[in-house]
Amino acid sequence: MEWMLMPLRRYAEFSGRSRRKEFWMFVLFMMLVYAACGVLMLGGGLGASLATFNTGSPPQFTPVFWLGIGLLGLVALAMLVPSVAVTVRRLHDRDMSGWWYLGVIIVGAIPFVGFLANIAFR
Repeated sequence: MEWMLMPLRRYAEFSGRSRRKEFWMFVLFMMLVYAACGVLMLGGGLGASLATFNTGSPPQFTPVFWLGIGLLGLVALAMLVPSVAVTVRRLHDRDMSGWWYLGVIIVGAIPFVGFLANIAFR
């Protein structure tokens, strides 16, 4: 558990290095938190709304479903800085610059930009 929470203690520390174990345990922790929010959303009314999908009526989501969506959004927003920081520190451990992460994000966004441009300029 200590390795999972270490990136939260080093919240915005972009210098230094992170071991492989610290990075992957943080990723595992985040997946568990996201899965818990997903279970809350599914158990909170998505299944009931999908049962009415074939009837033609719009889905009715319960307040528990919206609570799960809200928690998921808050967790994703709160964990944005620590996840970028631990990734940059992990790149430093591999003797790479943290700017590589920005390059990966930009190159990874190219298909989405092309898709949006295709929709916009039809």
